[in-house]
Amino acid sequence: MASHANCALENRVTDPFVDVLTPAALQFIAALHREFAPARQQVLQGRKAAAELRLQGDGFEFPDAGISIREDLAWRVPPAPPDLQDRRVEIASPADNRKVVINALNAGAQVWIADLEDAMSPTWNNAMSSQRNLRDAIHGTLAYEDTQGKRYQVQGDIPAIMVRPRGWHLPEKHLHVDGQETSASLVDFGLYMFHCAKAQLDRGSGPYFYLPKLESQADARLWHNIFNFAEHQLSLPQGSIRATVIIEHIGAAFQMQEILHALGPHATGLTAGRWDYLFSIARAFRLQADLVLPDRAELTMDRPFLQAYTRLLIQTCHQRGAHAIGGVATQIPDRHDEAARTRAVTAVRLDKEHEAQEGFDGTWVIHPDLVPVCHAAWAPVLADRPNQINQSPAAITIHATDLWNGQAIPGHVTEPGLRASIAVSVSIWMAGCVATARSNCLD
Repeated sequence: MASHANCALENRVTDPFVDVLTPAALQFIAALHREFAPARQQVLQGRKAAAELRLQGDGFEFPDAGISIREDLAWRVPPAPPDLQDRRVEIASPADNRKVVINALNAGAQVWIADLEDAMSPTWNNAMSSQRNLRDAIHGTLAYEDTQGKRYQVQGDIPAIMVRPRGWHLPEKHLHVDGQETSASLVDFGLYMFHCAKAQLDRGSGPYFYLPKLESQADARLWHNIFNFAEHQLSLPQGSIRATVIIEHIGAAFQMQEILHALGPHATGLTAGRWDYLFSIARAFRLQADLVLPDRAELTMDRPFLQAYTRLLIQTCHQRGAHAIGGVATQIPDRHDEAARTRAVTAVRLDKEHEAQEGFDGTWVIHPDLVPVCHAAWAPVLADRPNQINQSPAAITIHATDLWNGQAIPGHVTEPGLRASIAVSVSIWMAGCVATARSNCLD
């Protein structure tokens, strides 16, 4: 058993990653845990209480406590750093596989999202390998050679990097501080900050994050406090850390303004996480028999409640000077099946052209072949501008009932649709991962 600053880890998990789990890095993790473990537990307890109210029949409303924030038209988030001004195409990938990381960095996107959450099975090896690969990418030492001797390396300058840590609900059971399990969020955040923040600032970038699974402004306020603490501990300029929040929980949709406001100088934008957003609705109202969602294939973005969600996100962001980023394209073009590839590219092109026209500042994909498709979708809309922040759509009033009215969603619930959902769940479980490619899409 290895112990540093009362951080306890078994030698079998420490030894392969001694370059990541240095005594100083562990000391920083310990400081984060001691400062914020109680506040994290309060956030989780608040989520549990809110979820219990939903199961008892309560709906969602714009909170009265946020009226002053929403009605104050004076406040705006700080301008994005230079390398985050243009975010028209972002590519997300797991960070534990060096070849995948290199291909993502070479894809030609403006931003690489190192996804330590939905794209990563949360094993210790994956989490620590991701930290090593991030460090090596930023320091220019990332390379990979496959079994046939083909060598992969980063070509030219790397794009802006945003790290998506694991959510607040996940513990990191391999690392204990003062006898307590640590937060997976704090481990992911802390190790990246310790090893990479100063190097990112030195190269003219910064430590940028995608915050997942937030449910309310309380989650954002906790992150704000953590960011301030980390900047002080690491002697970084205030406001160096910038964050974009993925609105992928229905509760967060009712507090978009409050979430941006709570992040303060660290806020940069919001992203439409549409698939998890739908799941959050299904989970919140799972005991109400009259609110069963139709087949997933019928839950398209032209549904009125989803249109209200994206319009409110764009309006909120542009009113406050923040980026509004569209939903992820989960299609995987098949390079060996031209017909399937054409279908995937066409679907993405139409979706992204619609997002660009709707007012989004950019979008994200999971496959390098879709990067030029998205660039082409945004080119005629943006022209020589980096974003559409200063071009707000016509102001419309979105009511709480527009986002969710508590009534059944029209559509069909079919046996093939149910079987398809079960097949996704089983394939993910059997693969031992959190996402799987199926029918040329990532589920």
